[in-house]
Amino acid sequence: MDVDRVRSHFAFPDLGRVATNNAATSQPPRELLRLLESLTEDYDNVHRGQSSASRRTSERFESAYDTFAQWLNAPSRRSIATYRNTTEAINAVMYMLLTQFRDGDNVVTTMMEHNSNFVPWYGMCHEILPAFGRRVECRVARFDHATGALDLEHLAELVDERTKLVCVTGASNFLGTKPPLRTIRAIADRSGYVRDDGRTGSLLLVDAAQLVPSSFVDVQQLDVDFLAFSCHKMLAPFGVGVLYAKEQLLAAGRPFLYGGDMVAEGGVSVDRVDYNDLPWKYAAGTPNILGVIASARALRLVVDLVSPEGAPRWFDDDRPLPRSVVAQAMHRVGGHTRSLTELAMQEAMTIDGLRWYGPALGTPRAPLLAFTVDGVDPIRLAEGLNLEGVEARAGCHCATLAHRDLGLNPPATCRLSFALYTSADDVALAMDAVRRVVRDLRPLAPRATGAGGWTSGGRS
Repeated sequence: MDVDRVRSHFAFPDLGRVATNNAATSQPPRELLRLLESLTEDYDNVHRGQSSASRRTSERFESAYDTFAQWLNAPSRRSIATYRNTTEAINAVMYMLLTQFRDGDNVVTTMMEHNSNFVPWYGMCHEILPAFGRRVECRVARFDHATGALDLEHLAELVDERTKLVCVTGASNFLGTKPPLRTIRAIADRSGYVRDDGRTGSLLLVDAAQLVPSSFVDVQQLDVDFLAFSCHKMLAPFGVGVLYAKEQLLAAGRPFLYGGDMVAEGGVSVDRVDYNDLPWKYAAGTPNILGVIASARALRLVVDLVSPEGAPRWFDDDRPLPRSVVAQAMHRVGGHTRSLTELAMQEAMTIDGLRWYGPALGTPRAPLLAFTVDGVDPIRLAEGLNLEGVEARAGCHCATLAHRDLGLNPPATCRLSFALYTSADDVALAMDAVRRVVRDLRPLAPRATGAGGWTSGGRS
């Protein structure tokens, strides 16, 4: 990867910004901004007109679904639904399955989840279903405090013949941990849960918001039932989340939203409603048309940005994206961000009192580093970094369960996170800034205690 060439497509380097809050959102390339402007020239609503503008916009919109499917190696666009973000996509799955849960069923998730993959299941089990007299348990698997690894034995103990659904992160936005999805798939398959169609095994949902931006994800190879990610973490504008689901699940499931376009043409009468074909069954109302189109083009642009000079270009092309092309591009992104993360970890080991959380150096992880420093408030640390021109994030990162489980008080860490356009210089500048801010903020205080992570004195 020619990182300097990649960075030339973005405005933030010329502004002197050290953009290291990429786990929250990525920066938009100039091509996407120009594309959004150009799309307004013949813009119209989709599936709602006979004008040339409406037909052209509809073609672009539908083509975007094809790109999403190709990016994940899904069988076709019929397995894709779009929502506002990963959170809404996971909620859509919850509402899709809501009426299928039987009294005495359970759903299994983990302590390392983003709130978006815990709170919907908590709400379903503790608030929604009890209102209808149905008892469904929400079970939560542990993780190893020292390594950040998911406790697979505990997960397997929690999964039984009444487990309808297993929900796991593909990569933790706090610990950086990448749970072994194939192993978890096998655990779900062995549950013995009898589905409505007679097949056995629990369904598997993966929150891939932090996995897709730096990894090649093949949903058929992983055999996941549901997988969700957000395009705003992959160069695109806000407002587009992608849900993959096996086609038979979407065909049999109830929509999250009801209304226009999700019904068949003329398919509404007083006593009957016929739903539209997939994937439009899950596209009620006017969608985020420009956002969806731009998000799909953003994925194609990722390929162009990280591919060598002279390689075929895909951003302005409607050709299907081959699996091999996506895989090669994402392997480049993954290798680049992995080296940056390891560089940050090596520098972190030289800062006295710094404790990071999650896997050790040399263990696969998402491209982020969340840490605390003895005697320094994480929020003040991030504010100090901002004054140094380094954009970090401090707080619980919506990974509240894990922060509390580690006994952090306050339940907060400071986090740096990296993307395909992050340079080694960015990482060096960020870690030098951490060192300076820590020196200025840390009082002469006794060393803090707590479980998990790495300190400059070794594993704690």
